[in-house]
Amino acid sequence: MALACYAVNEDISRGREKTESKPKFRDEFQRDRDRIIHSASFRRLVYKTQVFVNHEGDLYRTRLTHSLEVSQIARTIAASLGLNETLVESIALAHDLGHTPFGHAGQDELNNCMSEFGGFEHNLQSLRIVDHLEKRYAEFRGLNLMFETREGILKHCSKKNARKLGKIGERFLNRNRPSLEAQLADLADAISYNHHDVDDGYRAGILSFDQLSEINLFGKFLFKIKKEYPQISDNQVMHETLRRMVSFVIGDLIDNSKYLIDEHNPKNIDDVRNAVINLIQLSEQTEKEHSELKLFLRSYLYKNEVVDEMTKKAKVMIRTLFDSYMSGDVKINDNLDFEKGMDPTKKARKIADYIAGMTDRFAISEYNRLS
Repeated sequence: MALACYAVNEDISRGREKTESKPKFRDEFQRDRDRIIHSASFRRLVYKTQVFVNHEGDLYRTRLTHSLEVSQIARTIAASLGLNETLVESIALAHDLGHTPFGHAGQDELNNCMSEFGGFEHNLQSLRIVDHLEKRYAEFRGLNLMFETREGILKHCSKKNARKLGKIGERFLNRNRPSLEAQLADLADAISYNHHDVDDGYRAGILSFDQLSEINLFGKFLFKIKKEYPQISDNQVMHETLRRMVSFVIGDLIDNSKYLIDEHNPKNIDDVRNAVINLIQLSEQTEKEHSELKLFLRSYLYKNEVVDEMTKKAKVMIRTLFDSYMSGDVKINDNLDFEKGMDPTKKARKIADYIAGMTDRFAISEYNRLS
């Protein structure tokens, strides 16, 4: 399918940091996607927490299944809007590479551990992985991805950090917009986790239909399905409700984005970057309902005592690992070695890289070894 004039096209891309010959059997963004899929960091996502620690149950989402769901949603929308489907897929598959074990609890605690050494932020870490930490190729460090893929991975960034990142950080200083593909991947992420966190919360016995029926975005579909199909099981009711809810949100995003694109009439990617607003957006009413669901999940799922107990344990494990490695009083894995007299900030960053790259089960194993 032909790309729209405002989509990212590899012929006008800002390219790679290290120049490479063009691939023979695929385009440049297919090459990016394939490098991401074959990276060690991507494989580790299968054992990294989304909400529930991986070993708590076989059917809960992990960072890997979340990334695949984001990719599916993003590709559907991209195709409807004439955007670069492979680029948006690459961004979606890579956007969580920098997440620590134990989900947001692990990230928050590692950020606390790094407070004196520059902090820790998973978007920056995802970029750090694809730019530096993956070591697979003879001619360069990292994956040497296209500028637009890296731009989409770096969803948020403070001005302080942006100044250290060169060209990839300039848009945060100049208040420019990212590509429509990057905007889309960001929203597909939010749509995906709102959907599957409801499913996982229900599966865990934490969320109920009575609670969820009070949330407009969920309740309006729940009532219809129960009326249409009174004989189906609760699990079927949940799946059918979520299916319709997500279809509605995706349809709203496509329709509203088409309206905004028509209204602002971007002729090329530069017009997209200089637009006064993001052109990929939900309608005002659906955004309000989507935010209501997000707040509900924060109150009734993420702060639930079952999840909170896991959160507390996760923070203890991350803190123990960090402090033990920094102290130098423990036997360290061969993959983590320090130069004699190493600067504390560099040492802390190396430890943060190591911990962030752990799967849940390896972090638990290391915690048990050290404690």
